[in-house]
Amino acid sequence: MLPTECPQNGSEIKSRPVPDPECQSKPSLHGKTIQHPDPKPFGLWIISNFPMVSTDQTTDGDSESALLLSTDAIAPALPNEIPKDSFHLTYIIYFVLGCGYLLPWNAFVTAVDYFAYLYPDASVDRIFAVDYMLVGLVCLLLIILYSHKSDTFVRINVGLVLFVVCLLIVPVMDVSYIKGRVGLYDGFYVTVSAVALAGMADALVQSGVIGSAGEMPDRYMQAVVAGTAASGVLVSILRVLTKAIYPQDAEGLRKSANLYFIVGIVVMVVCIVLYNVAPRLPVIKYYRELKIQAVNEEKQENGPLTGSVWRSRLWDTVGRVQWYGFGMFLIYIVTLSIFPGYITEDVHSEILKDWYPILLIAVYNVFDLVGKCLTAVYLLENAKVAIASTVIPVTVLTSLLGLTNGYLTSVLLILAPKVVPLQHAETAGIVMVLYLVVGLAAGSIVSWFWVI
Repeated sequence: MLPTECPQNGSEIKSRPVPDPECQSKPSLHGKTIQHPDPKPFGLWIISNFPMVSTDQTTDGDSESALLLSTDAIAPALPNEIPKDSFHLTYIIYFVLGCGYLLPWNAFVTAVDYFAYLYPDASVDRIFAVDYMLVGLVCLLLIILYSHKSDTFVRINVGLVLFVVCLLIVPVMDVSYIKGRVGLYDGFYVTVSAVALAGMADALVQSGVIGSAGEMPDRYMQAVVAGTAASGVLVSILRVLTKAIYPQDAEGLRKSANLYFIVGIVVMVVCIVLYNVAPRLPVIKYYRELKIQAVNEEKQENGPLTGSVWRSRLWDTVGRVQWYGFGMFLIYIVTLSIFPGYITEDVHSEILKDWYPILLIAVYNVFDLVGKCLTAVYLLENAKVAIASTVIPVTVLTSLLGLTNGYLTSVLLILAPKVVPLQHAETAGIVMVLYLVVGLAAGSIVSWFWVI
């Protein structure tokens, strides 16, 4: 049965209501929490059980946005009605940003055959993974500790520019210096440095985008995680096309690698343009003003965020999202222990031959995208279920792996920022990214046991 009254701040919401224009036109600005119903993507409304929201928590529709500028300014008066996301532009921007920040890593990984050809004495794939994840992890820890002293808008822009730089390094160096020659290890060291730079940029952009999406209604976090899956699908399409078009010799590998990096550069430029257009959109302006309101209220109540106060808020946020983070850790330690290492190295097909691992990766990426899009249709809001949640063809198992990975990742990233006050939702998002990266690293280590 659907509720007929506009929910009040601090009340328990038992089901996701169909939008009431009266409710949307009267957002509360009193107390710590600013709440209003969440407009779902493309008119899809979910009627499902919902965890209790206390007076110091935000619901899934009431937050945003560190995607924009500093919150030191005084919030202007909020409009009487929540602006509409015209043509779904805000959704599209978050989707493209999610796709963009994973493309550089995918470009390096997909071109690993070419790098292995150029540098036969180096364990290219393993060095790339350790390099990227270690640098990203260190940067994420620093961001968590000092995010209250930095501007998310600046961090994301710096990260996007760094992505362009690291993607430019490989094709420029290939044309001007490497030229397809084998054994020039000076080029390898430069490439490893570019991978490290990409890891730093990933920490800056991913933490900022997920943090800001956590301050928005559910649909924008869903857009980000769907974008990350779309990145994998795009790379798989490019991999299939290049394998079909180019000969699998040194020159073919070279052309394929340069194509991956050129596509990555184009997408990153689009991300920079869209991200800097975003602050002008009415939806983003509205949620930014909500955040400024919440931050100013907290400052009036508790004073400025000094070192000790910030650390206290940080640990409180970590405590609130720890089980969501643990679920994220489990998802990726299981996934990375199987995919792509075991899937690509230990399964074979007499019919498909060397196409088999490529197609399995493509199947995984497609179903990962499907799983991450399913949260736009149905969102499992019971955190305990989400966290707790011999003769079958490998292809089906890979599909299920991608589907469950995508769906549960989306669920946890959507729910976690909603269990903290609005002004700390960005920090919660960054903490979730940290759990994700630790899970990726641990999964990569566990995957070695398939070799042993």
